[in-house]
Amino acid sequence: MNEPSPRFDVAYLKDAKEFLNSLDSKPRLKIYRNIDLSKFRNNPTLLKKLTGEIWEFRTEYEGIQYRLLAFWDKTEAAETFVIATHGFVKKQDKVPKNEIEKAERIRLRYFATP
Repeated sequence: MNEPSPRFDVAYLKDAKEFLNSLDSKPRLKIYRNIDLSKFRNNPTLLKKLTGEIWEFRTEYEGIQYRLLAFWDKTEAAETFVIATHGFVKKQDKVPKNEIEKAERIRLRYFATP
């Protein structure tokens, strides 16, 4: 029986890696697990669109909301990538505007770089 192939791969930018490495192993592993699950099926509890181009990987662990912001890069002919920009612990109902703006700045820089 053939296993389904992932819909996308994820690349982690420096800030995203630093955020994940700053976490204890259990929430970090759950975040990676949820990201892996979201690669195979559309589930808005794991990956949700926030604004025009910015998405969030969503994980809750022991009542703490972890978010990793990201955007899609479909410029490569062979593969589709989701670029994780940075992460944070969500402490309010809405994702803070400054976090979305940071992800958007990173996205613009990413596509402006040759």
